[in-house]
Amino acid sequence: MSPSLKTAKWFPWLVLASGGLVLAVNLGIRPSLGLFIPDMLTATGWSASVFGLAFAIQNLLWGLSAPLAGALADRFGTTRTLIGASLFYALGLYLMGQSTSPGALYASAGLVIGIGVGASSFPVVLAAISRVFPPHRRSFVLGLASAGGSIGQFIMAPTTQALNSGLGYVNALTMIALISLVIVPAAFALSGRADHSPGGATAALDLGPASLVDAFHEARKHRGFLLLNAGFFVCGFHIAVIATHLPTFTQLCGLPASVASGGLALIGLFNIVGTLTAGWFGGRWRKKWGLSLIYGTRALVIFVFLISPKTAETIWLFSALMGALWLSTVPLTSGIVAQVFGPRYMATLFGIVMLSHQIGAFFGAWLGGVLYDMTGSFDAIWMLSIALGIFAALVHMPIDDTALRREQASTGKA
Repeated sequence: MSPSLKTAKWFPWLVLASGGLVLAVNLGIRPSLGLFIPDMLTATGWSASVFGLAFAIQNLLWGLSAPLAGALADRFGTTRTLIGASLFYALGLYLMGQSTSPGALYASAGLVIGIGVGASSFPVVLAAISRVFPPHRRSFVLGLASAGGSIGQFIMAPTTQALNSGLGYVNALTMIALISLVIVPAAFALSGRADHSPGGATAALDLGPASLVDAFHEARKHRGFLLLNAGFFVCGFHIAVIATHLPTFTQLCGLPASVASGGLALIGLFNIVGTLTAGWFGGRWRKKWGLSLIYGTRALVIFVFLISPKTAETIWLFSALMGALWLSTVPLTSGIVAQVFGPRYMATLFGIVMLSHQIGAFFGAWLGGVLYDMTGSFDAIWMLSIALGIFAALVHMPIDDTALRREQASTGKA
């Protein structure tokens, strides 16, 4: 990409739009995969635990690949990293539809999709966006980019259900694999790496430690970084429980598949409001208070849902409320990482936080299936989700979000 293009005033907005598109594809497809579980349960005869473990492996590999992908993007550039991730994603989706044994499902839906999702997710994309915007705009634009994932989920949930109903899950997954390749052209706008700023937006900033090793050691000694990891573990747990098991839970309640797909679409729709509001909030007040509020509200919403009658309307209301709280944690959590440690190695450091998120997601997806097989109910996983929400609300309160280095005002305009 030419230097003149990278210094154009509108270039940061091209990066933002492209990053939003990548997240729309990535996070639009991923939560919709749970819609295939009821039909695959019927077709294969496998237990809910098999699918729970497959999605748990996916979430764990997502977490493991996120910091590695962040390091690759910091070292070799965002574009190459995203193209490789897109190929993994598409291959895993195709092979998921071809799975004829639990082992094949673990390898495709678990291992390969997990790598593809993790390497094209928030750490890589948000770090590229952070590098081209000045600090005073960063929280809001991270919220805008995160909203791209919400738009994708709003579109892909009903699209996935329509493809599954019309083509069957094998052909539907092949079509979705082709859709995932949209990441490739979008990746070319997300160029650059940690030691290279594409424009004037970050040229005057103290970007952080001189080496990745220094950045890692600085972060691991910071109490607030450890607390962020603990809180984001809970975020991953909540999201995995709902995205993986809501379709099966809805079917268990005697409701049609359209209720679950409608619920996932509502999560995506209200997620847009939540992420934009969180980005706006983070630009005006301390981000840690926003995180405590989000997690505490999640616990309350899940509790009310647990004791409410399970109708289509209550599931849709629950989905809408959880949607507003779904990815709203991302601009605030990533914003604290950039605020405290600087944007230079944000892809790697936020990738580490994402690993904690996905370890939580592993347990949410896996325990949801295990507890259902043991008890015939999802009540236990909902109660555990409530307890973890209260825990996360508390652990964010003592975080020290003071910058370790001073970010000076940028002389460039974004």
